[in-house]
Amino acid sequence: MLQSEPGPSPALSAAVDVEAMRREKYAVARASVLAALAITIGKLVVGLTSGSLGILSEAASSGFDLVMTVMTLLSVRVSDKPADADHQYGHGKFENLSAFIETAFLLVACAWIVWEAIQRLFLREVHVEPSAAAFAVLFVSMAIDWWRSRALLRVARKYNSEALEADALHFHTDIWQVGVVIVGLALVGVADRLGVPWLRKADPIAALVVAGLILFVSGRLARRTLDALLDAAPPGARSRILDEVARVPGVLEVDRVRIRRSGNRYFADLSVGMARNVTFQRSEQVADEVTAAVERVLPEADVVVRSIARPAGSENIFDRVRAVAARRNLYVHDVSVEDLRGRLHVELHLELDEKLTLRQAHDLVTQLEAEVRDEVPEISSILTHIESEPATIEPGDETSYPELEARLRRIAREFPEILDMHEMVVKNVRGKMHVTCHCTMPDELPLDRMHEVITALEIRFKQEAPQLFKVLIHPEPSTDNRR
Repeated sequence: MLQSEPGPSPALSAAVDVEAMRREKYAVARASVLAALAITIGKLVVGLTSGSLGILSEAASSGFDLVMTVMTLLSVRVSDKPADADHQYGHGKFENLSAFIETAFLLVACAWIVWEAIQRLFLREVHVEPSAAAFAVLFVSMAIDWWRSRALLRVARKYNSEALEADALHFHTDIWQVGVVIVGLALVGVADRLGVPWLRKADPIAALVVAGLILFVSGRLARRTLDALLDAAPPGARSRILDEVARVPGVLEVDRVRIRRSGNRYFADLSVGMARNVTFQRSEQVADEVTAAVERVLPEADVVVRSIARPAGSENIFDRVRAVAARRNLYVHDVSVEDLRGRLHVELHLELDEKLTLRQAHDLVTQLEAEVRDEVPEISSILTHIESEPATIEPGDETSYPELEARLRRIAREFPEILDMHEMVVKNVRGKMHVTCHCTMPDELPLDRMHEVITALEIRFKQEAPQLFKVLIHPEPSTDNRR
C-alpha cells in the first residue's frame, strides 16, 4: 500500500514563506531601480536639450527617485533579516529609516525647484524648446511610473512593507507630476506658435506645481516615517485592542497597552488584570486568548501579555483568605468561617513541606495569619491546622482482611445516602493500615451533605477499627455506575 509523504513542518513552511517574501520584494525593488535609472537619464538629456525647467525638475525628481529606490532595495534586504541577540525586535526599522532619508531628499529637490522657478518667473528668462522627444520621454515616463507603482503596491500590501508602499505612493504621484509638466510644455509650444509671451511662464509655473506635489507627498511620507520611528500606535488600534481584550473571559481590566512597529511587523505589550485566585494554568489560558484578541486587530503581531493579580468584585471572605495564601505560594484547604456572636472565627488547613521543622512551619503560619488579618480585618481569630505535604513515594502492599471489609460494609449500610460501596482496598503503608473505597450516592445530593456523610463514615470506620491510620472515600453519582 502506498503511503503519502508527510507534509512540511510548520517551521519549514515558515522558512519557505520568508524566503519567497524576500525574493519577491527584492525582485520588484530591483526592477524599480532599473526603471528609475532609465527614466532619469532620458529626462535629463531631454531637459538639457530643451531648456525646460519642468522637465529638469522632473529629471531632478527622478534622480532622487533613483537614489531612493536604491535605498529601498538595500533596506528591503536588511530589514528582512531575522532578529538576533543585538537586534531583538528584528531589523524592520531600517525600512523606516530609509523612508525618512527619502523624505529629506524630496524636500531638497522641492527647495531647488522652487528657487529655480522663482528665478525664471521674476529675475531671468530661459528659452524653452518643446520637442517631440521631450513629449515622448515624458509619456514613456508616465507609463513606466504607472507600471512600477502598481507592482510595488501589490507586493507592499502582500507583505505589509512600508518602504515599498512609500515608493509605490511616490511613483503614483509622479504620474500627475509628469502630466503637469506636459501641460506646461504644451502651453510653451502654443506661446511660440501664437506669439503669446505670458504663456511662456507656464513652464516655471508647472515646475512650481510639481514642487507642490512633491511637498505634499513628502509631507505624508514624513508623517508616517516619524510615526514609525517614534513608535506611534496605528490610528484607532489601541481602542480596538481595548475593546477586544475587554471581552475576553477572565480579564478584569486592561492596565496598559503599548504598540510599536518595526518594518512590516507590530509588537504589542499588554498588562491585564486577572482575579488573584486564578491558577497559573488558567492565567496562561487567558493570556493566550488575549493574544488572539490582539491578533484580530493586528494580524501576526508579536504579543507579550503580563498578568496582574487583582481582587475580583465578587470575592467573598473565603476567596480573600485563599488569595493571601496564594500570594505567599502556600496551599490552604478546608477553609471554614464561623460567626460566634458577631465575631468571625476562621479555621483552615495548611500544607507545608514535610522536611520543615515545627518551628519553621509555625513561623510561616504566624506570618500567614498576620497577613490574613491585614487583608480581612473583620476576622477576629484564626486557627490553622498544619499538614505535611508529601514529597516522597511511600512503599506499601495491598493486604486482605475479609472480616474487616465485611464489618466496614455493614457500617456503610447505616447511611441511607450510600447506595453502594465497592472497590475497597486495604493497604499497609510504612507499617500503617490504610483503607480506600468508592461509594455510590444519589445524583441530586447537595455537595455539602455529601461531605458530611463521607466525614461521618470515615469517623465510624475509625471507631470500628482503631488500627486504621487513614481512610479515603471517593463518592460517585448513581448514574455513573449504571453505564
